[in-house]
Amino acid sequence: MKDTLLIIPAYNEEKNIEDVLENIKKSGALNFADIMVVNDGSKDNTKEVVESLGVKVISQIYNLGYGAALQISYKYAMEHGYEYVIQMDADGQHDVCNIENIHNCMMYGDESQRPDIVIGSRFLEGAKHYHMSAIRLLAVKMFRTIIKIVTHQKITDPTSGLQGLNSRAFTYYAGYGNFDIKYPDINMIIQMLLLGFKIKEVPAIMHARYQGQSMHAGIIKPLKYMCIMMLSVLVAILRNRGKKQK
Repeated sequence: MKDTLLIIPAYNEEKNIEDVLENIKKSGALNFADIMVVNDGSKDNTKEVVESLGVKVISQIYNLGYGAALQISYKYAMEHGYEYVIQMDADGQHDVCNIENIHNCMMYGDESQRPDIVIGSRFLEGAKHYHMSAIRLLAVKMFRTIIKIVTHQKITDPTSGLQGLNSRAFTYYAGYGNFDIKYPDINMIIQMLLLGFKIKEVPAIMHARYQGQSMHAGIIKPLKYMCIMMLSVLVAILRNRGKKQK
């Protein structure tokens, strides 16, 4: 067993997941990471494609959502003694070169200064990313401002799903009521910063998804998402302000 579990939530990604997994294998990430795909109740052949490639897959009977798939992965990593998890999307947006960069950021340097959470940012120097819609960019800027006001810390890419977590962070997330299984995003960043977890960003390379449509496509979905996030942020602030994890 390696020290890191690479987790990939997937829902109806049969057209993308094979290329993602093959690229991971070619990247050298398997030198330090095991791969696990969480098939979130897909209605297509996502599970069969993953199994045909010899990659471990956990399948949920129903589509419980992105956050639920992540939390199952955190619990698996905790129960199997992994030191780190790295989470990435199944649609090909997250370049596999990011995996080693995030792993190195979590592992090396002064132990007392190592981050609990590493976020792959599209907005740091050296990053490359696909074109974002005006409404999504507006949401990112608004969320940055909220994080700065509430936590006094700067996070350039609060909506990035490309993240690495050490055992302290993912063990906390695995606990009952500690993780939003429906919309884990800026609310979780604010929660963890308020609780005293260290978060660091590294430049990331991201692409447009290979095929299919993003869950935030269009205009109505992003607007609905922004409203939900604002409510979630309020809950995170009320629950966690003044608390610190030892």
